Amino acid sequence: MKRLLITGAAGALGRAMRVRLASSAETLRLSDISDLGAAGPNEELMQCDLGDADAVHRLVEGCDGILHLGGISVEDKFSKILNANLLGLYNLYEAARAHGHPRILFASSNHTVGFYRQDQHIDVTAPMRPDGLYGVSKCFGEALARMYFEKFGQETALVRIGSCMEKPSNHRMLSSWMSYSDFKLLIDCVFRAPMLGCPIIWGVSNNDARWWDNSHATYLGWKPQDNAESYRAELDATLGRPDPTAPLSLYQGGNFIMDPIFPEK
Repeated sequence: MKRLLITGAAGALGRAMRVRLASSAETLRLSDISDLGAAGPNEELMQCDLGDADAVHRLVEGCDGILHLGGISVEDKFSKILNANLLGLYNLYEAARAHGHPRILFASSNHTVGFYRQDQHIDVTAPMRPDGLYGVSKCFGEALARMYFEKFGQETALVRIGSCMEKPSNHRMLSSWMSYSDFKLLIDCVFRAPMLGCPIIWGVSNNDARWWDNSHATYLGWKPQDNAESYRAELDATLGRPDPTAPLSLYQGGNFIMDPIFPEK
């Protein structure tokens, strides 16, 4: 790619991918509403509120790929989720439509299906069961991306990220964890695929205890290498065995199912 846009580049996952994707495009255009620090040798920095349509159009112009990590990533007030995850995503897709349909990897979430139990194994045909307003916003995002694909041919990989971090931090993540390295491999596969379409992909490493079936997406050639099982003994030693009746042990969304609806006042 000549220019890859990474939204949400100041977040934890954005910072991790900023380093790992440095050689994936001639130029990385990095964006966030927060401070991005100093630009690297092949980086462009553009501060942007996703709710500002004109700013998003300027952000997308000249890009031939978009890694969309931006937005609210936890449960929050609906007004914040509305601006960043709904209006902001609409602005992004309208900008992509206006600027040549750059391929998009949309960071969706396992919280689109958070109310499934951990003893249920599902594929992408399973109905959505969001566990909060954040999860609902990702359901909206997947539907919006599908409509832009069907109506305008805008290709998007809808990646339902499990728990993408350096290593699992609790026992639930023995199933949901995706390593930074495996995410980088997935990003490479998405942007080099001759034909992408608009697939839903479970963002999860090759964990023994995973709940999600990715067999429909084998055409992308993604073969995650890491396995959270190697951290089980460490988690047992540091955290002890989890309470089997707690939401963290029962539901795929873990404690997100317990989050309240935050009042606007």
